[in-house]
Amino acid sequence: MQVKDIMVQPISIDKADTISHALDVMEKKATRRLLVKHDDKLIGILTMRGLTKELGTRKKGAKPASSLHVATAVSDDFVKVLPDMDVDDALTLMAKNRGIIIVSENEKILGWVTPNEVLANSQIDGYAAEIMNKDPITVHPGDRVSHIRHIILDKDIGRFPVIEDGKLIGIVTEQDIAKSMRAFRDIVSGNQQDTRIKNLIVEDIMKRGVKTVQSNTLMSDVTAMMLKEKIGGLPVVNLEGDMVGFITRRNIISAFAQ
Repeated sequence: MQVKDIMVQPISIDKADTISHALDVMEKKATRRLLVKHDDKLIGILTMRGLTKELGTRKKGAKPASSLHVATAVSDDFVKVLPDMDVDDALTLMAKNRGIIIVSENEKILGWVTPNEVLANSQIDGYAAEIMNKDPITVHPGDRVSHIRHIILDKDIGRFPVIEDGKLIGIVTEQDIAKSMRAFRDIVSGNQQDTRIKNLIVEDIMKRGVKTVQSNTLMSDVTAMMLKEKIGGLPVVNLEGDMVGFITRRNIISAFAQ
């Protein structure tokens, strides 16, 4: 199978568009990344990680997200390949670079391959317990969101199980943090932003009613749930309901590559 067989058309945005508009597009299209172009030329990739970093930086002062431009948050987290590259080779590149695959020929972008396309077009055997991260970083509902943002950027992690008294009570993601940072920039006056953001805690923005899988859940069922629910990671629980691990799309990509 070649990358051209599984690639899809990327959702594009111009580098001059605002970060606020980009977040709206991501939410509407249920995607975590956008292709950034200008005058039909590739500029880079806009990811939720880049937005989380940009919206939380003090260097931008108290500007609302509607006045910050996409160009300030663009990354080069991608690898360009030809359409006839073997999917297995592309997966190795994706796992090594932790980015996505842009398929192009003669400088023309034909499509891209993200972890979603890999999950939708590949079959992995085994059980969740064999692929999961057995020691994931977890957070407490009382942790400050500003602290979690730093962990996201330092550890390159996009989502965290929220644990209280040893029990899983929620999930907080970089998307949750990016949206909360935008809200502060748009609603709270500049001289109050620092204080208000410091007081924002995980419990204020986390999602409850967490989807989980069990340690003996087939990997085919894990990937099917990720695709159906449009989520990038799932807590893994035992028969007693205690969390014993966490499995992400990147874990699965690494397993495919190996």
